[in-house]
Amino acid sequence: MKLNSVHYIETPYAGISEADYQIEKKRLQVELLKIQQRLVRENQRLAITFDGRDAAGKGSTIKRFTEFLIPSFFDIVALGIPTPSESKYWFRRYEKHLPKPGKIAFFDRSWYNRALIEPVMGYCTEPQYKYFMNKVLDWEHKQIDNGLLLVKFYLSVDEETQLLRFEDRIRNPLTYWKFSDNDLKARKKWKLYTEYKLQMLASTSSVKSPWVIVQGNKKREARLTCMLHLVRLLGEDDFTPLTGEQIVKNQEIEVAGVKFKGLSLRQIAVLEELQEQADNLQGSREEDFQASKTE
Repeated sequence: MKLNSVHYIETPYAGISEADYQIEKKRLQVELLKIQQRLVRENQRLAITFDGRDAAGKGSTIKRFTEFLIPSFFDIVALGIPTPSESKYWFRRYEKHLPKPGKIAFFDRSWYNRALIEPVMGYCTEPQYKYFMNKVLDWEHKQIDNGLLLVKFYLSVDEETQLLRFEDRIRNPLTYWKFSDNDLKARKKWKLYTEYKLQMLASTSSVKSPWVIVQGNKKREARLTCMLHLVRLLGEDDFTPLTGEQIVKNQEIEVAGVKFKGLSLRQIAVLEELQEQADNLQGSREEDFQASKTE
C-alpha cells in the first residue's frame, strides 16, 4: 500500500471575477449533471467527502455542487453528535449513509472526524483514535473494491481567514446560528488540530484512496477547484477551464422529435429523465409484443 499519495491541487481560478465565476460555475455544473446522469444509468455509487476546520467552506461548496443536480439521486450527509453505540462502532455509523446504486452522497464532514476534531476535543479515547487510524484505509479500500467511487477533499484555511469568517457569521442575522461555543474552543486548539491534520494526511492517503487538498481561503476559487477536479476525474470529455464559453448550446434538448430551447439546467434534467423513462417503457412494450407473438 503506497501512502503519502496526497494531491495538492493548484487552482487555475486565482483572482477570478464575480462575472467569470458565475460563467465557470454554470459550465462546471453542466458537467456535474452529466456525471450524475451517467452514474444513474450505470447504477454506480459515488461518495464525496469534505473535511476541514470550522468555516472552511465545506457546506457552501457542497451547495454549489448540488445546485442543479437531480434531487432524488443525491444525499447530503451531515451527522450530529454520535450516540455511545455510534461512537463505539464508528465505521458502521457511516456505512449506513454510503450511497445506494445510482446515487451520490456528499459528506459535510466524514468519518475522519475521528482523526481530527474528536481527538483534539477529547471526544474519543486514545485507543479509539489509534484503531481508526490503523483501520480506515482498509475499510475504504474494501468499499472501493465493492464498487464505491470515493473522492476525499480537505479544504484548508489559515487562522486569520477562519477568524474573519467567524466574525461574519456572528454579525449576520441569517448565519449567527452557525457559530457555537465549540467553534471557539476548537480554535483555541489550532496547533493541536494542525498536528492531527498532518498525521491524518500522512497516514490515510493511498493511491486507491488519496486526499485532495484544496486551498480554501478564497471561497469562489475553492468551490470551482473542487468541481473542476471531479469533472476531470469522472467526466467523459476534456474540460478546459476559463474558456469563457456560455452554456447556451447545452440549454436545448429534443424529446420525441420536438426541440425545446432556452431551458434551465433543471428543466433539461427533468426532460432527459422523462425521455429515459419513455424509452424504457417503449422497450418493455416491444418485449411484451414479441413475447405475445410466440405464445
